Amino acid sequence: MTSYPHHPFHLVELSPWPLTASVGALSLTTGLAYWFHNNSTHILIMGLTILMLSSYQWWRDISREGTLQGFHNPLVVTNLRWGMIFFIVSEIFFFLSFFWAFFHSSLAPSVEIGTQWPPTGVTPFNPFQIPLLNTAVLLSSGVTITWSHHALMNKNHTQAIQSLALTIILGVYFTFLQAYEYMEASFSISEAIYGTTFFVATGFHGLHVIIGSTFLMICLYRMLKFHFSPEHHFGFEAAAWYWHFVDVVWLFLYISVYWWGG
Repeated sequence: MTSYPHHPFHLVELSPWPLTASVGALSLTTGLAYWFHNNSTHILIMGLTILMLSSYQWWRDISREGTLQGFHNPLVVTNLRWGMIFFIVSEIFFFLSFFWAFFHSSLAPSVEIGTQWPPTGVTPFNPFQIPLLNTAVLLSSGVTITWSHHALMNKNHTQAIQSLALTIILGVYFTFLQAYEYMEASFSISEAIYGTTFFVATGFHGLHVIIGSTFLMICLYRMLKFHFSPEHHFGFEAAAWYWHFVDVVWLFLYISVYWWGG
């Protein structure tokens, strides 16, 4: 005889994916360090493979719980919203530490870097070339993701898919532009405090763009499968929040690191 809970909360079943994802993440970071020191990518590839497979299985289970099994009732969705909000707040403080390091070094340059910013011998990027193009690309992607959300709310499935696909294309284009910018850089991450703060801040932002693009690709697949409705689409809404956060962080990076700091 099946017993039903007398509360509106969703108590998740036992799942192996948090454990396997943790093993994959540990192998990934260990593999990165091993790659840096020994020029071998075996552990890195193994960790990345475990993490990708675990993520796929975990996302599949959550999608089933929310879409097919109906476990994501209004109270559960509210808690998911708060969870996403707190996650984005933690990400804000994550990037705040990079901006703190940048301004700490740039507002009062030390003797070791020639008492000037950028340091002596460092040629920064022209903020009106690729960085400005990347800014236009990300701002445009913010418009297209909002367009997709409004189309979904108005039951225009075709426009929602088209604008979401356009957002993903813009995100991938941004990643390619940033990779080209890194290849053309006249300085490296070991180039005094400027190179360190520049590549760490912009590099982690680039990683967040890749994660956000993957998030949106999953949403596009689910949208093609008609998993979202105007009343029930928090998975897509969370991805849109995350993407807008990535946009805002880039604006601060462009103004402070590229324009003012260069």
